[in-house]
Amino acid sequence: MLLLKNAFLLQVGIGVTANTFLLLFRILTLFLDHRPKPHDLLTGNLALVHTLMLLTMLFLSPGPFESLRFQNDVKCKALFYLSRVMRGLSICTTCLLSMLQAVTISPSSSWLGRCKQKSRRYVIHSLLFLWILCLSFSCNLLFSTVAASNVTQTQELSFGNYCSLSSARYLRWSLFFLLALLRDVSFVGGMLLSSVYMVTLLFRHQRRSQHLHNVSLSPSISPEKRATQIILLLVSFFVVMYWVDLVISFCSIVLLAHGPIMLGFQALVVNAYPTISPLVIIIFDKRIISTLQNMEQKCHRFLTK
Repeated sequence: MLLLKNAFLLQVGIGVTANTFLLLFRILTLFLDHRPKPHDLLTGNLALVHTLMLLTMLFLSPGPFESLRFQNDVKCKALFYLSRVMRGLSICTTCLLSMLQAVTISPSSSWLGRCKQKSRRYVIHSLLFLWILCLSFSCNLLFSTVAASNVTQTQELSFGNYCSLSSARYLRWSLFFLLALLRDVSFVGGMLLSSVYMVTLLFRHQRRSQHLHNVSLSPSISPEKRATQIILLLVSFFVVMYWVDLVISFCSIVLLAHGPIMLGFQALVVNAYPTISPLVIIIFDKRIISTLQNMEQKCHRFLTK
């Protein structure tokens, strides 16, 4: 348990730091560039969502904030509701990012290619719709979630050490849970379809390039191709972590294994994507790397004077 707690705190610390840095960089880009790229808006929203998601998971987990005990139902409702909303937004935003990139690299002659300008124009509208969708899908948690200390063991279904679900509202919660699961599976399916489409386009482009140039070495990677590879990497990692989490949840329900070790391991799996995704985006974003290199050069010149 001590190893799991330390790994959890390290994971949250790295994730919050990386997401905060990415979010600040995207905000700075938004102010300096009057026409920000749609991908910047989506990755900035993803960084905000993951920061809030990791912080709520930190407050809901036992250990660092155990003294709070969440005796107040309002705190428990707000934190558990926020954690579910942020998790849903993480899935939806990643799917939107994948679908937008699929439209971006589509040939102009295809029906998706004709939607390029429209898709970039409606990114903000799509984000607003996703926020409203996720906020509404989890609103039932505001009524069914209670602090664990405020109900007896026979009246509750525990979700961690502090927050529980009142069994009196379990049927209503189950309906909303199935709707949210259907939403998540639909968006994950959208990720997979767009990813398969992008892989197909990249494969066709590579074969055409080798045929035209008649060389075995591939040409320099274009920005669109680099962005596509990054998004494919993010989607692949997300899908793997999502299904691992589903398998753990299913096994926990069937085997009635809700112990602290199982919950701690599941928290590490859930937080893996919010922690890794900003690092991948930062490492492969040339603008961020060039900005950091310029800052390093300026600091070196200042210190050597």
